[in-house]
Amino acid sequence: MPGGSKYEGSPEKLEQYTAVVEQSESSAEVKGAKNPYTSRNGHMFSFLDGDGTMALRFSDELTEEFRSQYDSGDVIQYGATMRGYSSVPAELLAATDELAAWFDKSWTWIGTLPPKPTKRQ
Repeated sequence: MPGGSKYEGSPEKLEQYTAVVEQSESSAEVKGAKNPYTSRNGHMFSFLDGDGTMALRFSDELTEEFRSQYDSGDVIQYGATMRGYSSVPAELLAATDELAAWFDKSWTWIGTLPPKPTKRQ
């Protein structure tokens, strides 16, 4: 089942999110039927929320660079601030080529983290 197949938010935003992932140089794929996201080595590093806002996870240095260049801020989900995530402005989500470069930076950085152990069932 393709990622986002049961997404209840804006189809246009899902299409833009998917286009960014496909345009990137990473080998990431959109997962999550209802809540689209990407991950690497067990670490989620991007997602699209129900309101159509994309979030990217960065290192502290990249967060500072991204936020100084764009009108971005913290990502709050279920009343909690998600550490390391920055919101992606709507106009940047529509700029696939430009955002794909940032997506690749996030992909590269998340690859430096040790893989999360898999859960045994």
